[in-house]
Amino acid sequence: MTSRLGRWLRDPLFLLCLTAGLLAFVVQSGELGTSDTAHRLQTTHWLWTREPQVFPNEFPEFGLHGRGGRLYSWYGIGQSLLMLPADLLGTWIAHWQVFAGYGDDPSVNGIVVSYSTNILVNVLTALVAFRLLGQLRFGMKESVVGVLALMFCTTHLHYTQNMMENNYIMLLTLTGFSFQYEWLRTDNWRALFAGSSALGLNLLTRLTTGLDLVAAGVFVLLVLWLEGLRGRGLWLRLTAYCKVAAPVYIFFLGVDRAYQFYRYGSFTNTYVSVFAREYHLLDPTLPANFPWSTPFHIGFLGALFRPEKSIFLFDPLLVLAIFLLAWLWKRLTPEVRAYGATSLLLLLAYICFYARYTYWSGDFAWGDRYVSTSAELVALVAVPLLMRYREHLGRSICCAGCALIAISLVIQLASLAFWLPLEIYQMETFGHPTFVVALRFKNIAAFALGKMDAWGLNTEAMHWDPWDSVHITTWNFLPFLLRRVGAVPGWVVNSVLAIWLVATAALASVLLRLRASLRTAA
Repeated sequence: MTSRLGRWLRDPLFLLCLTAGLLAFVVQSGELGTSDTAHRLQTTHWLWTREPQVFPNEFPEFGLHGRGGRLYSWYGIGQSLLMLPADLLGTWIAHWQVFAGYGDDPSVNGIVVSYSTNILVNVLTALVAFRLLGQLRFGMKESVVGVLALMFCTTHLHYTQNMMENNYIMLLTLTGFSFQYEWLRTDNWRALFAGSSALGLNLLTRLTTGLDLVAAGVFVLLVLWLEGLRGRGLWLRLTAYCKVAAPVYIFFLGVDRAYQFYRYGSFTNTYVSVFAREYHLLDPTLPANFPWSTPFHIGFLGALFRPEKSIFLFDPLLVLAIFLLAWLWKRLTPEVRAYGATSLLLLLAYICFYARYTYWSGDFAWGDRYVSTSAELVALVAVPLLMRYREHLGRSICCAGCALIAISLVIQLASLAFWLPLEIYQMETFGHPTFVVALRFKNIAAFALGKMDAWGLNTEAMHWDPWDSVHITTWNFLPFLLRRVGAVPGWVVNSVLAIWLVATAALASVLLRLRASLRTAA
């Protein structure tokens, strides 16, 4: 047994998964992150209880009237299905006698759901990202460090703490790419079926992930094309691909359409059309093309350069990835070229698709949440490329790349410090444009030094909602949030803090051991 444990603790892949799990554990606040996820969890509850998807008092802020005049959630059911096992477990635990006197936030059920789901998704993402990088012919060390960069140095870290759909979509898209690529190399139809099923599940989560589905097909096509396959041979490969993938996609699209019909009585519309109709009735002054009322150039350029939402500010590793893909293009293998081109096209497609959406920036979110997942897909290869081709890049480029990695890490760690609405509330007073990333660092310094009032950072808008006010005025980790809410005894807070400190120390220890194991493997 000791020998087996010793082997595990020398195995870089095991240590990588352990790192992913501990990281997800340490960064949790116990909250679900946003009201969006809370509404999806209520849909999860609706799946197995008699509770409604939407309570009457939530309308018109949330919910749409559907069949029978009942209120329904406007989200897809994908993330609600993901949270089902955790919701069953969390509801059971919440009814234990020891929690009988506790009914505040963060709730027992919310803590169980956020911890278990985020840890699971993070570990699985680490596994499949490592697998894909290996398939792209990066070495063990390059693949491990690439996954670490994804988890620590991109917005993936923020969405590990704030459980929106992003990381689940990322997991399914990476799985789709990896297993469809395996089919390309081995002709294993089961791998193609698995990859297509992952991408199909994405359709249940957010229908616009049809772009990810198309991107996977483009990736396969580009690999074949760049390797010189043409004519009848190319046609036969694509036909074989479609024979397996198309029925899978049609099945999941059918499930999504059946759910849409159940709620809104139509197989062909989306919630957006229902949303537009209902909100025009509530507010006839809305533009006729609501919710596609943003001029294209504002949404497009906003995602790229607006200080509140720029993908380059919130995911600086993206800059490194784009530079290296362009600089090294002729040296890259066909599969890396295909992946780089596909991921960049996917990022561009998402930016263009949401550019005219009224809420193109993702509203209450850290960065532009609608395009951050595709930005992370591009950034995945940044560090592996820097490591593999460092001898061809020169000292200055390598130093600049390392500096950009360090900057990315600091920005993502800062994103965890406070609950994400803090700067959004502050902008009600400060106005636009606001350099949100810089404001986050200012908030961290002011809060640590007790200077929030002195520096003018305690704004009136922060206290409009008493519940939000409590949650944005403390460090966004479970022990500190429990202390701030004040609904549990001090010994409970201290116990949770001790566990959190031990887990943080364990994460640091595992990272050091992982570093040593990579040196041995090299």
